[in-house]
Amino acid sequence: MSKLVALPLSQLNLRKSEKWREFPADVLPLPVAEMDFEIAKPIRDALQEMISGSDTGYLGPIPELGINLAKFAKARWGWEVDPEQVFTATDVGVGMVEMARTIVNPGDSIMINSPVYHNMNNWISELKCISHDVPLTKSGLEYTLNLPEIEVGYKSGVKIHFLCSPHNPVGTVFTKNELAELAELAKKHGVTIFSDEIHAPLTYSASDFTPFLAVSEAAREVGICVTAASKSWNLAGLKCATIITAHPKQYDRAKSMPAAVHFRASLFGAIAAATAYECVEWLDDVIETLDSNRKFISKLLTEKLPTVGYRTPDFSYLAWLDLTRLDLGANPRDVLLKDAKLALSSGIHFGPTSGQFVRLNFATSEEILSEAISRIVSLA
Repeated sequence: MSKLVALPLSQLNLRKSEKWREFPADVLPLPVAEMDFEIAKPIRDALQEMISGSDTGYLGPIPELGINLAKFAKARWGWEVDPEQVFTATDVGVGMVEMARTIVNPGDSIMINSPVYHNMNNWISELKCISHDVPLTKSGLEYTLNLPEIEVGYKSGVKIHFLCSPHNPVGTVFTKNELAELAELAKKHGVTIFSDEIHAPLTYSASDFTPFLAVSEAAREVGICVTAASKSWNLAGLKCATIITAHPKQYDRAKSMPAAVHFRASLFGAIAAATAYECVEWLDDVIETLDSNRKFISKLLTEKLPTVGYRTPDFSYLAWLDLTRLDLGANPRDVLLKDAKLALSSGIHFGPTSGQFVRLNFATSEEILSEAISRIVSLA
């Protein structure tokens, strides 16, 4: 393995994605979950070949996506995926919403566990459903599922549980035992668990992560996995995600979705994703780079900002920082943006008790990370 080199800021500023266009040029943008590295060469080659051949039509059958995903899942986690039970959607949000439509009606309850990826509440609103929040149990900066309260919620009539696994933004990978107990509760109370596993390939130790559908027979019965190559191989703009089932009941639900759920995904995205699942060497290189960066942040904070709370995350490239002791007001993110020209994600967007937190994207260079921490220091 070898570390990847992030692109220089001068080149990144030329990008057209949201991360680099949302803010003025003097703002250092580290909120959006995309990486500052070049994508894997086989993916670039596949896309360039399509452009050269004017292969820019609609997405049709794409069997290689399910086949390659299944090979990756087997090698990475020992998870047996049936390629015939892999369905395509535009992105994870669309996959979650369209599958949920096969189960819920407006007014039904869907569970989340805050602090959690903020778009989960947007998906619930899109479904015209009610959000039932059972916050994670917090001890310092360690977070776990509150299984007793989850069961109370299940008993109250929750139809679906939107599970973020691994959990963004807190950086936790749930144990197999936690997930197995959760599956039993869901089976007991007739709840369907939608496991958003978009960050899973970026778990630092692959053995620490158990795909929900690989947990137990009960999990396969009650579970649906929605995932994508977008976070791990930096392909979000290409628009392709996958819905995975492992039980006849969930398979039938997936088959009942409108045909447009598949066709609205991108041909480029599907080919890029199928190729990505073969780019294991690049993935291992990016994990090595991110592993170094998560430790570099710890070092910087210890030396320059010891009052900032930071738990080194177990996966991906999102640092969950507790700025309470910096006393930056009700929303530290706004102060950092205005006075330090540093854009981070506001903790309050992830949950009502996280107003003093910010989320920082560290999939970049050490130089940019050093500058980011220095800008926080300037307000401390």
